[in-house]
Amino acid sequence: MQTKQLLRLLFILFLFLNKNSFSQEQGILKGKVSDAVSKDYLPGASIQLLKNLQKGTTTDIDGNFSIELDTGHHQLICAYIGFITDTFKIYINNGTITEKKITLKPVSRTLETVVVSSGKFDQKLEELTISMEVIKPELINNKNTTSIETALEQVPGLTIIDNDPQIRGGSGFTFGVGSRVAIVVDGIPLLSGDAGRPEWSYIPVENIEQIEIIKGASSVLYGSSALSGVINIRSAYPRSTPKTMINYSAGAYSTPPSPAENWYGQSTPGFSNLNLLHSRIIKNNLDFVIGANFNVDQGYIGPPPPAPYMPKDLQEALLITDSIPTFSNSDMLKARARLNFNIRYRSKKTPGLNFGINGNGMYNKTNMVFAWFDDSLGLYKGYPGAVFLENQKIFNLDPFIKYNNGSGVSHSISTRIFHTDNFITNNQSNTGTLYYGEYQLQRIFKNLDFTFTGGVVGSVASSYSQLYASSGSPNNKISNASGYLQIDKKFWHILNISGGFRYEYFKMNNQQSVVAPIFRAGASLQVLKATFVRASYGQGFRYPTITERYISTKAGLFGVFPNPDLKPETSKSFEIGLKQAYKISKVMGYFDIAGFYQKYENTIEYLFGVWDPAVSLVGFKFQNTGDSRVRGVDMSLVASTAETSKKFGVTALLGYTYVEPVSLTPDSIYATTKSIQPGQPGQQLSYKNSSMDTTDNILKYRFKHMVKADVELRIFKFGVGVSYRYYSKMQNIDKAFTEIEELTQLASPYLAEIKAVDYWKNHNGFHVLDARISCKMTEKQKIAIICNNLLNRDYALRPLKIESPRTIAIQYVLTL
Repeated sequence: MQTKQLLRLLFILFLFLNKNSFSQEQGILKGKVSDAVSKDYLPGASIQLLKNLQKGTTTDIDGNFSIELDTGHHQLICAYIGFITDTFKIYINNGTITEKKITLKPVSRTLETVVVSSGKFDQKLEELTISMEVIKPELINNKNTTSIETALEQVPGLTIIDNDPQIRGGSGFTFGVGSRVAIVVDGIPLLSGDAGRPEWSYIPVENIEQIEIIKGASSVLYGSSALSGVINIRSAYPRSTPKTMINYSAGAYSTPPSPAENWYGQSTPGFSNLNLLHSRIIKNNLDFVIGANFNVDQGYIGPPPPAPYMPKDLQEALLITDSIPTFSNSDMLKARARLNFNIRYRSKKTPGLNFGINGNGMYNKTNMVFAWFDDSLGLYKGYPGAVFLENQKIFNLDPFIKYNNGSGVSHSISTRIFHTDNFITNNQSNTGTLYYGEYQLQRIFKNLDFTFTGGVVGSVASSYSQLYASSGSPNNKISNASGYLQIDKKFWHILNISGGFRYEYFKMNNQQSVVAPIFRAGASLQVLKATFVRASYGQGFRYPTITERYISTKAGLFGVFPNPDLKPETSKSFEIGLKQAYKISKVMGYFDIAGFYQKYENTIEYLFGVWDPAVSLVGFKFQNTGDSRVRGVDMSLVASTAETSKKFGVTALLGYTYVEPVSLTPDSIYATTKSIQPGQPGQQLSYKNSSMDTTDNILKYRFKHMVKADVELRIFKFGVGVSYRYYSKMQNIDKAFTEIEELTQLASPYLAEIKAVDYWKNHNGFHVLDARISCKMTEKQKIAIICNNLLNRDYALRPLKIESPRTIAIQYVLTL
């Protein structure tokens, strides 16, 4: 017994004396991570043990890191958004501190582009399961962009028709109301709460990191409006070196190619634009960005001539109760002032915690021209009664808070208050406020290559306007609540699988609420070193806006009528694609091709007819017009040279899109108009009898073929760039344009005739060419001459609205 107790005591003593023999010896690895090119320190870079990715740390605001490791040899990886990941080996001695300086090289502008829009986390462009185009700020600046849609027009598969964004023919034309493409800034929606329309001039082009365009239904992550795609504008935050930029340009419109009767008299309309930006990091942890824009533009469409005299008895017969205003050149002058800021505080006490507020505000004096005076001498003049002056006051405030614990778990709360106040002539004024909030949880299991993203969203859009009083009150409201989740998993480092679900709830005023489950799934496979194939399926859902259901107004002979029974639109999108990266000498890039199939149900269109002859003889109304299908092919080619090349450089974005948009219910009756004659039956409307050209049942307001190209060559300090766009003939438009022409012709000379059909028939597509030349005088100064519509062609992307003639501008950029 005593022997056993003695042995036990000796064993305990042995353990005590040799406790370090059973505990793992450790040391410390510390160091700093910086940019190999700019030498800036990189806060938030991750350093992880390769054999156990759960063990790691992130750099602080000064780029410093420290991590305890077992003694011996280790292999670690260092990663940072927008930089090439570095893998390195290190040996750790017991009880000592080993120092390591890490420099990361920025990724190529073309290859390894990092995006966030697809899954709301950082992903390489080539590994996405959906089609996406990325616009860098260089293209925005080189084209002297004063409103963001100018740059977006160069994106393959994307067209903007008089403010309406259209991706792969997924929507027609509705005067900017009810966008089928979600416009988001830093992941938060930026469509007006009442009309669901984008305010392109409101987006601060002076401070953009990049623009990501998703092609295809994306409602799982972005909710209603993402019926056919998403445009996500990402703001830039400051680097370690402060930056100040001044961008000033001035120019003029050329005389239109078509004869323009008394177009602005003998004057030449001009424009000028000033962008200002300053960004810096204050005391190592406060990011501050402020930007401003000032723009004055006489515009290229002159005021309408005075309306012809009309006898009072004829006015009463035609139910014209309002007078048509007369405008001057000074009335048509546009002026804009915008101020924006971004403030972000990165906590020193709590690594991974940051919070702040972003904001933007704009005053905009502008005008809306819905129709030209005629299709010959009056292309560049407005039609009497179809021109509205507008004064806009818009602002948004976006408080946010984000936390990343450094081990793959992140939380974020994003909010927005977006207010619009539009004073419009002819009693068209409206105000609206959108309140938006989103909580998101994300968990990245790096050792499993698995990412979980989930969140809840709530929004309330309220509006006040007599335009919407048909609901029973000028005050109207839409409430929305939704929850979403998405999972992304990578297998064997070559296969990406993605799937998601969203549940939407909508309610407008006291109408019956609507709920909708939405799904998406996709996969991407790396079949060779630089070859990726993908396939995806997504659903889209769009709830009607307040404008579409309740607008009721009148201008001259024409009215706009409400439709409170309008149903939500839905879509399904299928795609299969291939992305092939390449490198030829110093030029690198990728080629992408995708075949797509999109089906839409309860499509909403803006239709002409006799809806209520007691109010207005003729007018427009939003209607569900049945089901449709769009299929086609989308191709793009991207190229650029390495940024280290100082003597020669090239960037290129080229694309071709073919779409086949058809009605699947061409004979279905979707509405019945009333008759001007009392007691007589109205007209039953279908695709067949409301379309100008029903060949192959092609949908209205689509281009079957589009070609886009932008190429920039840099030789030493000089740059030369060209942009090209081709739009095939718009095969089908509303038959109502013939009826409008006949109606106004009957009332002539007391009513100016509207003419649109001949112009549409006589033009078989449009070629538009832009050119630019620049000189980098010093490292900080650049001067450029930019010419848009170089050949000065007259062209129209939708009936009754001519596009700009040639413009020539001089641009000066100072970067400090």
